[in-house]
Amino acid sequence: MPIPKRIARFNRIATNRVALPVAGRVPGWAIIEHVGRRSGRRYRTPVSAFRSGSTLTVALTYGADSDWVKNVLAAGRCGARLRGRTLTLAEPQLVHDARRQVVPAFVRPALALLAVSDFLRFSIVDDNEAPKDATSSERSDPTA
Repeated sequence: MPIPKRIARFNRIATNRVALPVAGRVPGWAIIEHVGRRSGRRYRTPVSAFRSGSTLTVALTYGADSDWVKNVLAAGRCGARLRGRTLTLAEPQLVHDARRQVVPAFVRPALALLAVSDFLRFSIVDDNEAPKDATSSERSDPTA
């Protein structure tokens, strides 16, 4: 079972405010930039993400039923900040992998402790050097 939703709600309010300024720059983390499927608002969600060539894999620590996952699947694409770079992601695909082979070996034990076995895989369709500036209308949304 992934991380409980009550912890996700706390993270949205407290932890993400600290994580967002650095998540798009440090290895193993990214910021997914997506649009709410109902609200039309822009959101930024810090995630655990790993790049391999032209693929980005995101560990779904709050489960596949998180709102940000639904938003990305509905849109069929999103943006991401990864190690200071802005990426355009497309073709999101839910992957269930109980052995966690889709992520690097050093991450598997931690994901196993959290019982994470669902992932979202993307094709990277554009990799821009210049990072985007965040706007004040964007909201943090880890689970939602």
